[in-house]
Amino acid sequence: MPLKIGFAGTPEFARAALESLHAAAFDIALVLTQPDRPAGRGMRLQASPVKQFALQQGWPVVQPRSLRLDGKYPDDAQAARALLLEARLDVLVVAAYGLILPQWVLDAPRLGCLNIHASLLPRWRGAAPIHRAIEAGDSETGVTIMQMDAGLDTGAMLLRESIGIGDDSTAQLHDRLASLGGRLVVEALRQAEAGASRPVAQPADGVTYAHKIEKHEAAVDWHQDAATIVRRIRAFDPFPGANSSLDGAVVKFWAARVGGAVDNVAPGTVTAVSPAGIDVAAGDAAVTLLELQRPGGKRLPVADFLHGVDVKVGQVFG
Repeated sequence: MPLKIGFAGTPEFARAALESLHAAAFDIALVLTQPDRPAGRGMRLQASPVKQFALQQGWPVVQPRSLRLDGKYPDDAQAARALLLEARLDVLVVAAYGLILPQWVLDAPRLGCLNIHASLLPRWRGAAPIHRAIEAGDSETGVTIMQMDAGLDTGAMLLRESIGIGDDSTAQLHDRLASLGGRLVVEALRQAEAGASRPVAQPADGVTYAHKIEKHEAAVDWHQDAATIVRRIRAFDPFPGANSSLDGAVVKFWAARVGGAVDNVAPGTVTAVSPAGIDVAAGDAAVTLLELQRPGGKRLPVADFLHGVDVKVGQVFG
Protein backbone atom coordinates (compact mmCIF):
# COMPACT_ATOMS: atom_id res chain seq x y z
CA MET A 1 0.00 0.00 0.00
CA PRO A 2 1.42 3.46 -0.88
CA LEU A 3 2.78 5.48 2.00
CA LYS A 4 0.95 8.59 3.16
CA ILE A 5 3.66 11.19 3.59
CA GLY A 6 4.01 14.52 5.33
CA PHE A 7 6.88 16.89 4.63
CA ALA A 8 8.55 19.48 6.85
CA GLY A 9 11.12 21.82 5.32
CA THR A 10 11.78 25.43 4.38
CA PRO A 11 14.71 26.47 2.09
CA GLU A 12 15.86 25.42 -1.38
CA PHE A 13 17.60 22.32 0.00
CA ALA A 14 14.23 21.09 1.23
CA ARG A 15 12.41 22.10 -1.94
CA ALA A 16 14.73 19.87 -3.97
CA ALA A 17 13.72 16.91 -1.82
CA LEU A 18 10.03 17.74 -2.10
CA GLU A 19 10.34 17.97 -5.88
CA SER A 20 11.95 14.51 -5.90
CA LEU A 21 9.07 13.07 -3.85
CA HIS A 22 6.60 14.62 -6.27
CA ALA A 23 8.46 13.26 -9.29
CA ALA A 24 8.39 9.81 -7.67
CA ALA A 25 4.57 10.11 -7.35
CA PHE A 26 4.44 9.88 -3.56
CA ASP A 27 1.20 10.97 -1.88
CA ILE A 28 1.96 14.20 0.00
CA ALA A 29 -0.83 14.72 2.52
CA LEU A 30 0.52 17.73 4.45
CA VAL A 31 3.41 20.19 4.23
CA LEU A 32 4.89 22.08 7.18
CA THR A 33 7.16 25.07 6.58
CA GLN A 34 8.33 28.18 8.40
CA PRO A 35 6.13 31.30 8.43
CA ASP A 36 6.58 33.80 5.60
CA ARG A 37 9.54 36.14 6.24
CA PRO A 38 10.40 39.66 5.03
CA ALA A 39 12.89 39.49 2.17
CA GLY A 40 14.38 41.59 -0.60
CA ARG A 41 14.95 45.33 -0.73
CA GLY A 42 11.31 46.08 -0.01
CA MET A 43 11.31 43.56 2.89
CA ARG A 44 7.97 42.19 1.76
CA LEU A 45 6.71 38.93 3.21
CA GLN A 46 7.93 36.04 1.09
CA ALA A 47 6.84 32.41 1.14
CA SER A 48 9.54 29.79 1.60
CA PRO A 49 10.67 27.77 -1.43
CA VAL A 50 8.89 24.75 0.04
CA LYS A 51 5.62 26.64 0.45
CA GLN A 52 5.82 27.98 -3.09
CA PHE A 53 6.21 24.49 -4.56
CA ALA A 54 3.55 22.96 -2.28
CA LEU A 55 0.99 25.57 -3.28
CA GLN A 56 1.74 24.93 -6.95
CA GLN A 57 0.78 21.31 -6.38
CA GLY A 58 -2.31 22.18 -4.35
CA TRP A 59 -1.01 20.50 -1.18
CA PRO A 60 -2.22 21.72 2.24
CA VAL A 61 0.39 23.91 3.98
CA VAL A 62 0.66 24.74 7.68
CA GLN A 63 3.12 27.30 9.07
CA PRO A 64 3.31 27.14 12.86
CA ARG A 65 5.67 29.49 14.63
CA SER A 66 6.44 26.69 17.09
CA LEU A 67 5.54 23.05 17.63
CA ARG A 68 6.01 23.12 21.40
CA LEU A 69 2.68 22.67 23.14
CA ASP A 70 4.11 24.37 26.25
CA GLY A 71 6.05 27.03 24.34
CA LYS A 72 5.56 30.64 23.30
CA TYR A 73 2.93 29.84 20.64
CA PRO A 74 0.81 27.00 22.08
CA ASP A 75 -2.14 27.81 19.80
CA ASP A 76 0.05 27.32 16.71
CA ALA A 77 1.34 24.03 18.10
CA GLN A 78 -2.13 22.76 18.99
CA ALA A 79 -3.46 23.60 15.53
CA ALA A 80 -0.51 21.84 13.86
CA ARG A 81 -0.97 18.83 16.14
CA ALA A 82 -4.63 18.53 15.20
CA LEU A 83 -3.76 18.59 11.48
CA LEU A 84 -0.94 16.07 11.84
CA LEU A 85 -3.08 13.62 13.79
CA GLU A 86 -5.98 14.06 11.37
CA ALA A 87 -3.68 13.34 8.42
CA ARG A 88 -2.78 9.90 9.84
CA LEU A 89 0.65 9.96 8.22
CA ASP A 90 2.78 6.90 7.67
CA VAL A 91 5.97 8.98 7.72
CA LEU A 92 7.08 12.60 8.02
CA VAL A 93 10.08 13.56 5.85
CA VAL A 94 12.11 16.41 7.37
CA ALA A 95 14.69 18.51 5.52
CA ALA A 96 16.13 21.77 6.86
CA TYR A 97 12.83 22.64 8.52
CA GLY A 98 14.25 25.05 11.09
CA LEU A 99 12.00 24.17 14.04
CA ILE A 100 12.80 21.65 16.77
CA LEU A 101 10.45 18.66 16.61
CA PRO A 102 9.13 17.74 20.06
CA GLN A 103 8.45 14.13 20.95
CA TRP A 104 4.77 14.30 20.02
CA VAL A 105 5.74 15.09 16.41
CA LEU A 106 8.28 12.26 16.29
CA ASP A 107 5.59 9.87 17.55
CA ALA A 108 2.74 11.06 15.32
CA PRO A 109 3.51 9.22 12.03
CA ARG A 110 3.18 5.42 12.02
CA LEU A 111 6.80 4.97 10.88
CA GLY A 112 8.18 8.07 12.58
CA CYS A 113 10.19 10.89 10.99
CA LEU A 114 12.99 10.62 8.42
CA ASN A 115 15.57 13.39 8.22
CA ILE A 116 17.72 14.31 5.21
CA HIS A 117 21.00 15.46 6.76
CA ALA A 118 23.77 16.96 4.61
CA SER A 119 26.76 15.18 6.11
CA LEU A 120 28.18 11.72 6.71
CA LEU A 121 26.91 11.27 10.23
CA PRO A 122 28.11 11.24 12.94
CA ARG A 123 30.47 13.88 11.49
CA TRP A 124 28.93 17.35 11.40
CA ARG A 125 25.76 16.97 13.39
CA GLY A 126 24.01 20.31 13.76
CA ALA A 127 23.00 23.41 11.86
CA ALA A 128 25.74 24.09 9.28
CA PRO A 129 27.22 20.80 8.08
CA ILE A 130 28.00 21.97 4.52
CA HIS A 131 29.87 25.10 5.61
CA ARG A 132 31.83 23.33 8.32
CA ALA A 133 32.93 20.45 6.10
CA ILE A 134 34.46 22.91 3.63
CA GLU A 135 35.95 25.09 6.36
CA ALA A 136 37.60 22.08 7.99
CA GLY A 137 39.17 20.94 4.73
CA ASP A 138 37.25 17.64 4.51
CA SER A 139 37.87 15.79 1.25
CA GLU A 140 34.37 14.34 1.19
CA THR A 141 30.93 14.75 2.67
CA GLY A 142 27.53 13.37 1.74
CA VAL A 143 23.96 12.80 2.81
CA THR A 144 22.58 10.61 5.57
CA ILE A 145 18.92 9.58 5.74
CA MET A 146 18.25 9.22 9.45
CA GLN A 147 15.41 7.93 11.60
CA MET A 148 14.87 10.90 13.89
CA ASP A 149 14.95 10.64 17.68
CA ALA A 150 14.97 13.24 20.45
CA GLY A 151 18.71 13.95 20.14
CA LEU A 152 20.52 16.39 17.86
CA ASP A 153 21.04 14.35 14.68
CA THR A 154 21.67 11.22 16.75
CA GLY A 155 19.13 8.85 15.18
CA ALA A 156 19.81 5.56 13.43
CA MET A 157 21.01 5.74 9.82
CA LEU A 158 18.95 4.26 6.98
CA LEU A 159 21.04 5.33 3.97
CA ARG A 160 24.36 7.11 3.63
CA GLU A 161 26.23 8.15 0.48
CA SER A 162 29.40 10.21 0.04
CA ILE A 163 30.56 12.71 -2.56
CA GLY A 164 33.90 14.50 -2.98
CA ILE A 165 34.15 18.18 -2.07
CA GLY A 166 36.98 19.39 -4.34
CA ASP A 167 37.07 23.18 -4.65
CA ASP A 168 33.32 23.67 -4.16
CA SER A 169 31.88 26.65 -2.38
CA THR A 170 29.00 26.10 0.03
CA ALA A 171 26.61 27.27 -2.68
CA GLN A 172 27.93 24.71 -5.17
CA LEU A 173 28.13 21.86 -2.68
CA HIS A 174 24.64 22.68 -1.39
CA ASP A 175 23.14 22.07 -4.82
CA ARG A 176 24.94 18.74 -5.27
CA LEU A 177 23.88 17.55 -1.81
CA ALA A 178 20.29 18.70 -2.32
CA SER A 179 20.08 16.55 -5.45
CA LEU A 180 21.63 13.60 -3.66
CA GLY A 181 19.29 14.03 -0.69
CA GLY A 182 16.25 13.97 -2.95
CA ARG A 183 17.37 10.74 -4.59
CA LEU A 184 18.25 9.02 -1.30
CA VAL A 185 15.00 9.90 0.48
CA VAL A 186 13.01 8.42 -2.41
CA GLU A 187 15.10 5.26 -2.06
CA ALA A 188 14.54 5.20 1.72
CA LEU A 189 10.78 5.53 1.28
CA ARG A 190 10.73 2.75 -1.32
CA GLN A 191 12.49 0.55 1.22
CA ALA A 192 9.97 1.53 3.89
CA GLU A 193 7.07 0.65 1.56
CA ALA A 194 8.60 -2.77 1.03
CA GLY A 195 9.29 -3.31 4.74
CA ALA A 196 12.99 -3.46 3.90
CA SER A 197 14.35 -0.59 6.04
CA ARG A 198 17.49 -1.55 7.98
CA PRO A 199 18.38 1.17 10.51
CA VAL A 200 21.97 1.18 11.75
CA ALA A 201 23.01 2.99 14.94
CA GLN A 202 25.52 5.80 14.48
CA PRO A 203 29.04 4.96 15.69
CA ALA A 204 30.15 6.54 18.94
CA ASP A 205 33.46 7.65 17.42
CA GLY A 206 33.90 10.54 14.99
CA VAL A 207 31.19 12.84 16.34
CA THR A 208 31.62 16.53 15.45
CA TYR A 209 29.20 19.45 15.64
CA ALA A 210 28.52 21.96 12.89
CA HIS A 211 27.65 25.06 14.86
CA LYS A 212 25.49 27.74 13.24
CA ILE A 213 27.36 30.24 11.07
CA GLU A 214 27.59 33.66 12.74
CA LYS A 215 28.20 36.92 10.86
CA HIS A 216 31.24 37.80 12.95
CA GLU A 217 33.06 34.74 11.59
CA ALA A 218 33.17 36.34 8.13
CA ALA A 219 36.00 38.75 9.01
CA VAL A 220 39.25 37.39 7.58
CA ASP A 221 42.11 36.91 10.03
CA TRP A 222 45.15 37.43 7.81
CA HIS A 223 47.41 35.85 10.43
CA GLN A 224 45.90 32.47 9.58
CA ASP A 225 47.59 30.32 6.94
CA ALA A 226 46.56 30.93 3.34
CA ALA A 227 44.86 27.53 2.85
CA THR A 228 42.61 28.12 5.88
CA ILE A 229 41.60 31.56 4.60
CA VAL A 230 40.81 30.22 1.14
CA ARG A 231 38.66 27.43 2.62
CA ARG A 232 36.77 29.94 4.73
CA ILE A 233 36.11 32.12 1.67
CA ARG A 234 34.58 29.07 -0.04
CA ALA A 235 32.70 28.03 3.08
CA PHE A 236 31.10 31.46 3.57
CA ASP A 237 29.73 31.69 0.01
CA PRO A 238 26.85 32.62 -0.20
CA PHE A 239 26.49 33.55 3.51
CA PRO A 240 27.81 35.55 5.23
CA GLY A 241 30.57 36.30 2.71
CA ALA A 242 34.19 36.45 3.90
CA ASN A 243 35.33 40.05 4.18
CA SER A 244 37.96 42.53 5.27
CA SER A 245 38.18 46.31 5.34
CA LEU A 246 40.27 48.38 2.96
CA ASP A 247 40.53 52.14 3.53
CA GLY A 248 37.49 51.95 5.79
CA ALA A 249 35.26 50.08 3.30
CA VAL A 250 34.30 46.44 3.80
CA VAL A 251 35.21 44.31 0.79
CA LYS A 252 33.74 40.81 0.39
CA PHE A 253 35.68 37.94 -1.13
CA TRP A 254 33.93 35.21 -3.13
CA ALA A 255 36.78 33.29 -4.74
CA ALA A 256 40.47 32.92 -4.01
CA ARG A 257 43.39 30.52 -4.20
CA VAL A 258 46.64 30.00 -2.32
CA GLY A 259 49.37 32.15 -3.85
CA GLY A 260 53.12 32.22 -3.60
CA ALA A 261 55.43 32.58 -0.63
CA VAL A 262 55.79 35.89 1.22
CA ASP A 263 58.75 36.99 3.30
CA ASN A 264 58.82 39.64 6.02
CA VAL A 265 55.45 41.12 5.02
CA ALA A 266 52.80 42.00 7.58
CA PRO A 267 49.66 39.86 7.24
CA GLY A 268 46.94 41.69 5.29
CA THR A 269 49.38 43.63 3.13
CA VAL A 270 48.73 43.76 -0.61
CA THR A 271 51.84 42.37 -2.33
CA ALA A 272 50.76 42.29 -5.97
CA VAL A 273 47.90 43.64 -8.09
CA SER A 274 46.96 42.51 -11.61
CA PRO A 275 43.86 41.60 -13.62
CA ALA A 276 44.67 37.98 -12.78
CA GLY A 277 44.45 38.49 -9.01
CA ILE A 278 45.21 40.56 -5.94
CA ASP A 279 47.84 38.95 -3.70
CA VAL A 280 47.47 39.59 0.03
CA ALA A 281 49.97 38.31 2.60
CA ALA A 282 48.65 35.73 5.06
CA GLY A 283 50.39 33.88 7.85
CA ASP A 284 52.47 31.61 5.63
CA ALA A 285 51.85 32.59 2.01
CA ALA A 286 49.82 34.92 -0.18
CA VAL A 287 46.09 34.62 -0.76
CA THR A 288 45.24 35.47 -4.37
CA LEU A 289 41.82 37.11 -4.47
CA LEU A 290 39.90 36.28 -7.65
CA GLU A 291 36.34 37.55 -7.12
CA LEU A 292 35.42 40.53 -4.93
CA GLN A 293 32.53 42.84 -4.06
CA ARG A 294 32.64 46.40 -2.82
CA PRO A 295 29.84 47.92 -0.68
CA GLY A 296 26.69 48.36 -2.76
CA GLY A 297 28.29 46.64 -5.74
CA LYS A 298 28.07 43.27 -7.42
CA ARG A 299 30.30 40.23 -7.21
CA LEU A 300 32.98 40.82 -9.84
CA PRO A 301 36.02 39.05 -11.27
CA VAL A 302 39.13 40.81 -10.06
CA ALA A 303 39.81 42.48 -13.44
CA ASP A 304 36.38 44.14 -13.39
CA PHE A 305 36.64 44.96 -9.68
CA LEU A 306 39.86 46.88 -10.29
CA HIS A 307 38.08 49.15 -12.80
CA GLY A 308 36.11 50.62 -9.89
CA VAL A 309 38.49 50.23 -6.95
CA ASP A 310 42.10 51.41 -7.06
CA VAL A 311 44.01 48.79 -5.07
CA LYS A 312 47.74 49.41 -4.66
CA VAL A 313 50.67 47.33 -3.47
CA GLY A 314 51.40 48.16 0.15
CA GLN A 315 47.80 48.81 1.18
CA VAL A 316 46.67 46.77 4.16
CA PHE A 317 43.43 44.84 4.62
CA GLY A 318 41.93 44.39 8.04
